[in-house]
Amino acid sequence: MLIYVARRLALALITCAAISVLTFVIIRLPPGDFVDAYIANLAVGGSSVSADQAEAMRHEYGLDRPVPVQYALWIVRVVQGDFGVSMVWKRPVTEVIGDRLWLTMAVSIAALFLTWTIALPIGIYSAARQYSIGDYIATTLGFIGLAVPNFLLALILMYLGFRYLGLSVGGLFSPDLAQAPWSWAKAWDLMVHLPLPACVLALAGTAQLVRIMRANLLDELRKPYVMTARAKGIGEIRVLVKYPVRAALNPFVSSSAYLFPYLVSGSIVVSLVLGLPTVGPLLLQALVAQDMFLAGTIVLLLGILTVLGTLISDLLLMWVEPRIRLQGRA
Repeated sequence: MLIYVARRLALALITCAAISVLTFVIIRLPPGDFVDAYIANLAVGGSSVSADQAEAMRHEYGLDRPVPVQYALWIVRVVQGDFGVSMVWKRPVTEVIGDRLWLTMAVSIAALFLTWTIALPIGIYSAARQYSIGDYIATTLGFIGLAVPNFLLALILMYLGFRYLGLSVGGLFSPDLAQAPWSWAKAWDLMVHLPLPACVLALAGTAQLVRIMRANLLDELRKPYVMTARAKGIGEIRVLVKYPVRAALNPFVSSSAYLFPYLVSGSIVVSLVLGLPTVGPLLLQALVAQDMFLAGTIVLLLGILTVLGTLISDLLLMWVEPRIRLQGRA
């Protein structure tokens, strides 16, 4: 088992190194650089920058050096915990991201927990009661969840809340606590506002996992060992839970690994609609302005989250599936 975990950790580190290279290449792909975007924005307002000033800005941010040198300098600083200075905000990237990263993690973890809590029992019920009224209702709601975009659901909830309840649905804090320092009152206010965006983000993922769990469990329930267990008079609940559900969890767990980065990256439009102080709108602004240090840091974090989600799913599969533990000992 320890050998298996060590292999997965080593593979995760190698993947993170490759992600850092791809992140830097992707950020550098658009034509021009931050200075060009900055000059274009000034030109809209009627201002201009001389060629000497532009070169001085490029030298200040290291944009006049070869690309491999830029990557080497950037990755060395990243390993040391220094993600550079945001070109737009004129502040260190860690300060710009600040609480936004932790708030994004809070929303995403809450959405992932809600997804698992809802999808697992509904998927089991739909498979155990195939073609029942509850199965048809769950299937219909699942298709609706897959078809309706998250931002559209956010708009509908905002309209209903304002129209019928007189509430301003959006944000993660009350107006009087949004800029206040952290306290127990602010933490409780976050917990009160957290369910709505978590539900919006969890909709599509929940519908997808319900379909996956239902299909996998139906396939297991038709296998001979289940029929043999029923023929021996074993109770239906025990027959269902002891082996079929456990076997059907394997694809369910592996599919869940990709939900976490999807919740973070897919929340950009939802965050804009609901006015959430997460990294989604910040990433969009950084990409438009070609702020390579800020955008590169956020994209790198998303890639690391994908690797982390895959690693967690591998460890969960090792716990669920005994054969993986036996392979790790070999």
